[in-house]
Amino acid sequence: MTFLVTGATGSVGRKVVEELVQGGHPVRALTRDPGKARLPEGVEVVAGDLTRPETLEGVFDGVTAAHFIGFAGDDYGPLETAAEIVDLAVRTGVRRATVLKGVQGEQVEEALQKTDLEWTFVQPVEFMSNARDWAESIRTERTVREPFPKALSAMVHEADIAAVITAGLTGDGHHGQTYVVTGPEALTKPDKVRILAEVTGQDIAYVELTEQQARDRWAAEGYPKETIDFFVWVHGDPPAIGYTVVDTVRQVTGRPARTFAEWVAEHRAEFTA
Repeated sequence: MTFLVTGATGSVGRKVVEELVQGGHPVRALTRDPGKARLPEGVEVVAGDLTRPETLEGVFDGVTAAHFIGFAGDDYGPLETAAEIVDLAVRTGVRRATVLKGVQGEQVEEALQKTDLEWTFVQPVEFMSNARDWAESIRTERTVREPFPKALSAMVHEADIAAVITAGLTGDGHHGQTYVVTGPEALTKPDKVRILAEVTGQDIAYVELTEQQARDRWAAEGYPKETIDFFVWVHGDPPAIGYTVVDTVRQVTGRPARTFAEWVAEHRAEFTA
């Protein structure tokens, strides 16, 4: 049984590849630029672009289970070619699929639900890896400047997302499930800064920005107004799904979800000068 992982060089896709390899499974990894993939030895790396189905000729040959990303490109937009891709997968013999759900569109999910494939949808909340956005200011100023200090997030380790996906790909009993995946605790931004300080052994200050100051900063970074409005919504008034802790990781994998402190310990060097 060969497993295909699309989006294989992303923060979650890479972890799915690693999980499958550790489990002894043959893996084919799809990426737009195989030369930059840097995936584990033994992984078959192939070139292809989900937004251009004509580049996927032969990609699904011999694949029994496939992991899809439910979005397209670096802007995480909806994957408009989803129906063509799923049809190709079905025609070439894929029998099981998982989907990493995105925040825009449900094209892949809708396409899979019209087939006889076994499907599992995985919906994570905020990635712990988003803390990397603060790495430079922590290294250079020992400071984090962000708005909305009271907003909560049940942020999740990307390896735990991958573990749930891998279970869906390799095990039985997951067909028809949509798994919301969170970490073990809901944290505010000051909570995250405190944990970063404790684990890295540094004094790190949290400086609250007003909403307007945050909007100005995002605009200066080149984000369009609609994206900035989305940032304000998701960070300032997050939906309950984003801060409600659920025990999916333990239920699906048999072990507890990793904490943010564990994630910081793994990436400590990124936050220290």
